[in-house]
Amino acid sequence: MDAAVKSASPAWQKPLFDGLFRECQAARFGLSVEDFCCALREICGKQLPSAASREDTERYLRGLRLNELALARACAAGHDAAWTEFLTRYRGMLYQVALGITRDDSRGRELADSIYAELYGMKLREGVDGNARASKLLFYTGRGSLEGWLRTVLAQEHINRYRRERRLVSLEEETEAGMQFVAADQEPANAGDPHLAAATDKALAELGSEERFMLAAYFLDGRTLAEIGRMLGVHESTISRKLERVVHELRKRILKSLIHAGMSSRAAEEALDIDVRDLAINVRQRLRPPPEEERV
Repeated sequence: MDAAVKSASPAWQKPLFDGLFRECQAARFGLSVEDFCCALREICGKQLPSAASREDTERYLRGLRLNELALARACAAGHDAAWTEFLTRYRGMLYQVALGITRDDSRGRELADSIYAELYGMKLREGVDGNARASKLLFYTGRGSLEGWLRTVLAQEHINRYRRERRLVSLEEETEAGMQFVAADQEPANAGDPHLAAATDKALAELGSEERFMLAAYFLDGRTLAEIGRMLGVHESTISRKLERVVHELRKRILKSLIHAGMSSRAAEEALDIDVRDLAINVRQRLRPPPEEERV
């Protein structure tokens, strides 16, 4: 860790992180306390205000799956003990999910096997510290279960392959919940209301990986509830409930942001009738995983 970063950290941070390291028994995966603390600093830096208190920081971190985060980071670092644990927990699940997606044993195994190189981490370059590695597991933040995150990664890889093989072009889809998600790859020409654009952009950016995947698969790619359910290993009724909840929460967040920006409740409600093509954001780009997560 850079000395400047260490010096900028509040005095209470390291004892808190050290305590969480012991509680989740991260050492049994071969992960060092330094690497664990570095991961927590990275996550806090992205998810919490810079002036977050000890109480707020601890509350947020205890809401994460720290044991699974430690396992993911230890696997990303290449520790054998972690990989043994990972394969014991998730190898069978990955094959079952892949089989459910492809409905073909051979293609299912090929799909499941295809993500292991990225999960393990490809060698990038030779350096003074040895072989630099980049594992997709570094993008797991502990906000949801590692199993759920892996299901999403696997489903996204299947869609990526389908697009490459079929050169799939998404059709326009609309939701009846008051917001329209349109499959447009270029930036919209009309800037629209900047407050609405900012509120929508912020709400979409705050979605988790599974939520982004479900919205993109259903509203942008035209996938059925049953197809998405097979990809994520759950019943289509579960996907329906989750989609309804996500769209409802998106609407609430956007309305709250608009009212906070000075709009009346009525004006905010009317603003949500706008077509997303009139917003100065690229909805498809927001709903896609970050580029690093797409490279499987």
